Amino acid sequence: MTDFKRLEDADDLAGKTALVRVDFNVPMNAAGEVTDDTRLRSALQTVQYLSGQGAKVALLAHFGRPKGEVKPELSLKPVADAFAKVLGAPVAFAEDSVGEVAEHAIHSVQGGGVVLLENTRFKPGETKNDPELADEMAKLGDIYVNDAFSAAHRAHVSTEGLARRLPAYAGKSMERELDALNAALGSPERPVLAVVGGAKVSSKIDLLKNLVSRVDALAIGGGMANTFLAARGVAVGKSLCEHDLADTCRQIEANAKEAGCDILLPRDVVVAKEFAANAENRTCGIEDVGEAEMILDAGDQTVTILASAMDVAKTLVWNGPLGAFEIEPFDKATVAAARAAGARARDGKLIAVAGGGDTVAALNHAGAAGDFTFVSTAGGAFLEWMEGKALPGVEALKG
Repeated sequence: MTDFKRLEDADDLAGKTALVRVDFNVPMNAAGEVTDDTRLRSALQTVQYLSGQGAKVALLAHFGRPKGEVKPELSLKPVADAFAKVLGAPVAFAEDSVGEVAEHAIHSVQGGGVVLLENTRFKPGETKNDPELADEMAKLGDIYVNDAFSAAHRAHVSTEGLARRLPAYAGKSMERELDALNAALGSPERPVLAVVGGAKVSSKIDLLKNLVSRVDALAIGGGMANTFLAARGVAVGKSLCEHDLADTCRQIEANAKEAGCDILLPRDVVVAKEFAANAENRTCGIEDVGEAEMILDAGDQTVTILASAMDVAKTLVWNGPLGAFEIEPFDKATVAAARAAGARARDGKLIAVAGGGDTVAALNHAGAAGDFTFVSTAGGAFLEWMEGKALPGVEALKG
């Protein structure tokens, strides 16, 4: 993953046009105002670098799911204004992403200037990676920069097709992501501990199968752990559990044993008879769950064991919560474990990388996200990377 091209590999950028794929699929209210500018800020370093080199910066992005149709309510025009505030400089807007309108908008800005092109998904060929659309879009620029890891698992014109037609480089945000992922699973410091939580094994079978062959220990939490416990013959009462996946769990455990990967499951759990905030609950051993009870969190003993595993590990990869962290008091294990990981990362004892789904929300809830070495907000792309799948948008940057 380290053989991708970086912006520093591109020279003589003055006067050239850089087509930069960014993730500006931001939350917006009914008044057309951006309510969270995190994704806008993540593009700053790349845009400022290119502008500082005298290049024109033409930003490519999608917004929503227009499915190849022009839908005014999904226009990126309000985002251009929002990004201008973040950038502290003018951002022009082109009402098309190809053709004369786009060409004119790019031509109209000076070297170092920035223009945001209209929603790429207004074009039917975008999501189909249509060669003709890719050829037409490539005419707009001299180089291509992908700074949207979150869309790197899609083989679209703006994520993959352009990279095959222009000199292609990773943007600064993409670079940070790829370097962090390489440090986590590509060529990590060992031992490597993976923590995987969440509701269902069925949604993470590929992930688990890949991890047991690549990490030294795998801790499983959340509803997923119930399914593994049940596969071992443990009675889990009315807990969320996919009993039909018992054979799959046993096979994953067998694969782990063959690969020398330790599987860590809860030793104690927090149970309740109803799934509600502040429901009456108790902590018990995994063998003492009542028929009318459901497992909603891991217990203190389990967190202590997990923290001890962190002390042994040099690298941690985290995806998913350990319990029903959205409602108290069933957030305790996730909060305690996240803070334990964060403290070790902050002290330089652990490389801690996390991402995907509810993970970011869980770490923010614990107040630990800022202590992790890297937290990816990419969602689907992060999960596919953890599953060991090649990401088209990343593969196109190699060489």
